[in-house]
Amino acid sequence: MNTAVVVRVEGRVQAVGYRFWAQMEAEKLGITGWIRNEPDGAVVAHLEGPSSAIRDMVRAMWKGPRWCHVTDVTLSEAEVEGYMRFATEY
Repeated sequence: MNTAVVVRVEGRVQAVGYRFWAQMEAEKLGITGWIRNEPDGAVVAHLEGPSSAIRDMVRAMWKGPRWCHVTDVTLSEAEVEGYMRFATEY
């Protein structure tokens, strides 16, 4: 059974390849959803998949690609919307 969360990542996470990196990680873990930049400099993602994969993805999002610097990651529950893939939104 799939679960869904919205993840907000703060720090230096824009213009460092974070969304592209997250897309690659999500695809490896079988997670669907999306990720986008926010006007305040954060990145927000909607993740759907098995709870163990979501847990692994959130753990990885604390680290991110080597050029970023994550200062906070917050989660909120979300409804499963049935995404078929993981996409970066511009």
